[in-house]
Amino acid sequence: MADGVRWLDDDEQAAWTGYRQMKRALDARVASELTADSGLSEPDYDVLSLLNDSAAPRWCIKDLGTRLLWSPSRSSHHLARMASRGLIDRFPCETDARGTDISLTATGRRAIETAAPAHVESVRRHFIDQLTPTDLADLARITSKVTAHLRSLGQQ
Repeated sequence: MADGVRWLDDDEQAAWTGYRQMKRALDARVASELTADSGLSEPDYDVLSLLNDSAAPRWCIKDLGTRLLWSPSRSSHHLARMASRGLIDRFPCETDARGTDISLTATGRRAIETAAPAHVESVRRHFIDQLTPTDLADLARITSKVTAHLRSLGQQ
């Protein structure tokens, strides 16, 4: 073992392992139900909900990728597939000749509006309803703290 390593104690290991198991199982369950209910993947839903909830009619692919923590390659490939399905439109960026903007199509808007009620119910059933109001407040505090730390390191 390396000198100076701060190994996790039993309580820390249980919390970390529990978090990882919960995250994987929850993500898999919610993603499976989303796809079964709407035909959308989680990345599709992330893009469509971001565009639908935004006051801006267009988003730069680079900015969207940064917001979703996607690599430029992932952004480009996934958004090309979404465009081929008619969910989004792609346009040359008005402020960067090398960039591309995207916007929500009428088909994309219908897809997110149709998918959202069942998706929210899935999130509620498998996550929100499993927690007390105190649990939710604690979780909000914890996630804010960890997210702020990661943002201070230059991550979203």
